[in-house]
Amino acid sequence: MDSISYKTVYKNNENVQKNWILVDAENEVLGRLASRVAYVLRGKHKTYFTPHVDAGDSVVIINAEKIKLTGKKLTEKEYIRHTGHPGGQRITTPKELLRTFPERVIKLAVKRMLPKTKLGDKVFKNLFVYAGTQHPHEAQQPKAIKLTSIK
Repeated sequence: MDSISYKTVYKNNENVQKNWILVDAENEVLGRLASRVAYVLRGKHKTYFTPHVDAGDSVVIINAEKIKLTGKKLTEKEYIRHTGHPGGQRITTPKELLRTFPERVIKLAVKRMLPKTKLGDKVFKNLFVYAGTQHPHEAQQPKAIKLTSIK
């Protein structure tokens, strides 16, 4: 029996193969989209997933303004932020956010599904969200995929 054939191979930042993926968010449910995108950003869909390495793919999401929220989340869900000044707490709903900054709704959902560590911050930088169908990442030749094929 050859013991070398059973050796576990760990990937590091130098030998990880990263791809570009294009996801169309039109008529997709926000939570399902965010969880599957976080899964890909983290690299868990790859056979050589290593928890301490950024092995995930870069994800480009288009049509962010056409996302769906189920139930009453569009009007009753609240996003809370603080300006840093006394009495500076601001509350907005997804309806208001989709009208002004539609990309922010998806970015917030995905960011909150990633680890709250330095690696999570690094992985989040591989996410690019755009309101329309146009994006500046044509040179990277992102491969369009269906979300149902991820998990």
